[in-house]
Amino acid sequence: MNEIQGAGVALVTPFNADGTIDFETLGRLIEFQIEEGMNYLVSLGTTGETATLSTEERKQVWKFTADKVKGRVPLVAGIGGNNTMEIVQQIQDFDVKGYCAILSVSPYYNKPTQEGIYQHYKAIAKISKLPIILYNVPGRTGSNMTAATTLRLAKDFSNIVAIKEASGSFSQFSEILRDKPKDFVLISGDDPVTLPMMALGAVGVISVIGNAYPKLVSTLARLCSEGKYQEARSIHSQLLTITDLCFVEGNPGGVKHILNQIGIGNDHVRLPLVPIGTVTQTAIVKEMGQLH
Repeated sequence: MNEIQGAGVALVTPFNADGTIDFETLGRLIEFQIEEGMNYLVSLGTTGETATLSTEERKQVWKFTADKVKGRVPLVAGIGGNNTMEIVQQIQDFDVKGYCAILSVSPYYNKPTQEGIYQHYKAIAKISKLPIILYNVPGRTGSNMTAATTLRLAKDFSNIVAIKEASGSFSQFSEILRDKPKDFVLISGDDPVTLPMMALGAVGVISVIGNAYPKLVSTLARLCSEGKYQEARSIHSQLLTITDLCFVEGNPGGVKHILNQIGIGNDHVRLPLVPIGTVTQTAIVKEMGQLH
């Protein structure tokens, strides 16, 4: 899976004022990512507010994105949730044209046991035509997929090829890297820890802040992959505060505000999310002035 090396971005889904999908802005965002050096794109990860989209809207976004990219960079589709049968059906119905892998978040809210998480991904792996990237984000799902479960899945299913890890546990990262199959890869799922994770052996990041700063994120990942950590530290430090501000009132409201400020889209999100408040907006704009 050379396609998922380096910097990937979990694309936001732009909306019009009436709540419909703003495909014109999505097209400009895709071009911006490619022009600024992003290695691959993730269409409808959780940052894309996927839970608020209808089945038909998801199909439209996936097709639009593939048609717009035209094979210029690899594409990953986000298909995940807490209803295993429904996710299996979505993956079976998915038009794989233009896509190289599926990113599937660990089941949320239900708080399944480790065996439940294993069986969920087993059901997906058995039917998927594309390789699977696991996604562990306990702060959102309410449950942690342990290193033991990740390794069990990696060893039992050859089409489970990677994990996007956002647990924040370096002991967990280290255990995965130590015991994983040779071709299974670790990806940072949290922008602020990309540098230290890549120093341990992760192959890159699936970024949120990369929506707004693709060149910085892609350069950071490249420098880390080349072992140039001193140079990478400068970018890492630049991005820390702006990334933190993006999550003060929830994702993707913060990064959408930055995109609005740089002329790509607006602040519109779908309920239950609302646009970020004026205090956070002011802090973001102030920090943007410090970046170069």
